[in-house]
Amino acid sequence: MSTKARNKVIFIACILAFIGLGMALYRHWTDRKPFAVILFVADGLTPSNLAAARLFNGGADFRFGMESMPHMALASPRAKDYAVADAAAAATSIATGQEVNRGSLALSPGGQPLETILQLARREGRATGLVSDTPLTDAAAAAFFARASDARDPEALALQLLEDGMPDEKLGGGGALLTPQQQGGARRDGRDLLLEMRQRGFDIARTKAELESTPGWRAPQVFGVFAEGDLAVAEEQAKYPTQPRLADLVQKAIELLQFNARGYLLVVNVGSTGRALQQSNAETLFRQIRELDEAVKVARTYAGEDTLVAVAGLGNPGGLRLNAFSFAPDRGIAILGPSPGGIPAVAWSTGPGAGNHLPAEATKTDPPQAKAEPSVEDPLVLLSGPDVEKVPPFTTLSEVAELLQNAM
Repeated sequence: MSTKARNKVIFIACILAFIGLGMALYRHWTDRKPFAVILFVADGLTPSNLAAARLFNGGADFRFGMESMPHMALASPRAKDYAVADAAAAATSIATGQEVNRGSLALSPGGQPLETILQLARREGRATGLVSDTPLTDAAAAAFFARASDARDPEALALQLLEDGMPDEKLGGGGALLTPQQQGGARRDGRDLLLEMRQRGFDIARTKAELESTPGWRAPQVFGVFAEGDLAVAEEQAKYPTQPRLADLVQKAIELLQFNARGYLLVVNVGSTGRALQQSNAETLFRQIRELDEAVKVARTYAGEDTLVAVAGLGNPGGLRLNAFSFAPDRGIAILGPSPGGIPAVAWSTGPGAGNHLPAEATKTDPPQAKAEPSVEDPLVLLSGPDVEKVPPFTTLSEVAELLQNAM
């Protein structure tokens, strides 16, 4: 071999060694962040409800896809002033890492504003998205972008969607809260927030077709509003063919967000499960848990391996319990009927269905409870992706927030 050829070989070998050393140092010494972080939040994601939904949707041998996620924990949903949080305080805990009073959104008990994980992600250069199958002003969704001492003022919360630093992609329901009464909406201040959003440069989508036509080769700002109130639940979707399903919203959000070179954060609020619990509607709850599972499956498939996915329960209003007298092959409506002894399958602790597991003479003088209160049960947190093993098996939503914050 000539001297010139030998020098070329040595040069190439040195280059390859340098590249190999650089990759090794990057792999073992740098603080690698996941490209994508996707968080699902939902009321009713508890061990008892998940087991009941499993029986309803597929029978005794059925398993949800999210049950294959490699890490699981139970998270105590505490508020600062109550042992059990409501949806606003629970969502704020995971949005900010801080416990707040019940009814508060991203405000400390002393009234100080708290930074949410969506705002942290934007500060770190990530694209951000917020998806909800109920209005974006619902407490569990609003906790990630709004600050309020009272989560029960959706008109005021909707105004905060116009502020700087809001998510790049906002997809959900609640159209009536965005348009004035004279246009058929519910706003009393006369403002047309959809028009104002368009004037700020957002693409507006009102149907599934309009959302799907949004170009996926760029990263636009999209505001999708697909219902005047809640999006249709599973058993009603055939009546509303122009509405996207939750899984459709998640898939499109990922498609639009993934073009940001520094990664993205997507928050998905599955408010329909909380709606079902408030109404003592077990069938809808079980079907919506399956809708949640389909959306999680889409997230894990389309976002890729370098993704942190967290599915966090917020609480269990209503305190549902499914009595276990059904036969192993039973599924669907078959497991919701009464036992041979006349005992209803579903029992509720609070809310409109409270007391329906008791003999009629014990409850005939009791008025129905219009509102379901939270019951004491630790919701599930299901996790996949980098560093999920750092979350202890018995944890709090604030500790789960720490994992998400570190991933930014």
